[in-house]
Amino acid sequence: MSSKEKPTLGGTRIKTRKRNIAAPLDPAAFSDAVVQIYLDNAGDLDLVAKSIESLDLNFSRYGDTFFEVVFTGGRTQPGTTKPDEGERHPYSIIDCEPKREAILPSVIYIQKILRRKPFLIKNLENVMQRFLQSLELFEENESKKLAIFTALAFSQKLSGLPPETVFQPLLKDNLIAKGLVLSFMTDFFREYLIDNSIDDLISILKRGKVEENLLDFFPSAKRTPEAVSEHFTKAGLLRIVEYNEKKIFEMRLKEMKSVLTSQMAEEADISEVIETVKQHVKDAKFPDIEVVRILWDVMMDAVQWSGKNQQQNANAALHQVKTWAKLLNTFCTTGKLELELLYKVQVQCYDDTKLMKLFPEIIRSLYEQDVLAEDTILHWFRRGTNLKGRQTFVKALEPFVKWLEEAEEEE
Repeated sequence: MSSKEKPTLGGTRIKTRKRNIAAPLDPAAFSDAVVQIYLDNAGDLDLVAKSIESLDLNFSRYGDTFFEVVFTGGRTQPGTTKPDEGERHPYSIIDCEPKREAILPSVIYIQKILRRKPFLIKNLENVMQRFLQSLELFEENESKKLAIFTALAFSQKLSGLPPETVFQPLLKDNLIAKGLVLSFMTDFFREYLIDNSIDDLISILKRGKVEENLLDFFPSAKRTPEAVSEHFTKAGLLRIVEYNEKKIFEMRLKEMKSVLTSQMAEEADISEVIETVKQHVKDAKFPDIEVVRILWDVMMDAVQWSGKNQQQNANAALHQVKTWAKLLNTFCTTGKLELELLYKVQVQCYDDTKLMKLFPEIIRSLYEQDVLAEDTILHWFRRGTNLKGRQTFVKALEPFVKWLEEAEEEE
């Protein structure tokens, strides 16, 4: 039995798929071409930008090489900051004076290039990341120029440059330990704050995910609030000092509030809570007024208000006042602090509808527990300066004040 042959189509040609043959990379030729443009135009960046625009250069393949030429005057060895063989020009960012007026033209020049070729922003990120990760390979003056460029880039809102890709590479232990990061960031802060507010700076740092703690920029042996204040004061950056001190203050207040909240929830002995407050006040040097404010906040936050009617809310608030009256008494030591507490109660009762009708009862309870003196209440009633709900609360407190005045007359 003969086997059947497979049918074939006569006269057909089987076409083979053509493979894409990639042209070999030649960054050296690209670098030399860009360098020549700088040389031909004697470093005039407006003319350089026009010449680059008129030529058919393959920026999509050699974007990193282009920015190497912009920053260092020529091509660098792969993965390093060291110069590679080939032509170089003397008009780079690294070669200019470490001054804003010398570096700003390069920022504006890059902005022009990016507007026409926005895809190059990724290449700019790549080169900046590589250079910042290698700060130890740059001289102090060169590092300063990079810091000034970075500050001007953000100040000029250089198209799409993400702060996190710039600042995160700096957080390398070896760079921090050598003080290179602190030096870079100090130069960056000083330059950026010339044209921008401290709020603008903090916004940039937040986006760069380095805002939480300035201590991260300091070598481990110098990571103290005192070292931060001393360093930036000497650098003339008092706005940084003020911001950092405020940040530390808020952090410590939050920490004290958290500890007190836990102690109250666990119904700790009041003497233990008092000692906790005293220790935090001693360590953080909290002003007396802030202590009084936070004590009242913690006391009221500890109340479970959810799902309660008016009478239950009143009972819960008054129970809290009675329970922790000794705590308030310990720290409300002057008429001024008592008045501050009264204002605090006024504002909370005004802002929180469930407490609004409780204002006179809370004040009376604080009086009965010897937290608020008669003189303090009468001063608030007659000459109080906080207007939040004042008219309503003065009227609500009239019967109690009348009773106080009558008792005063009888005495």
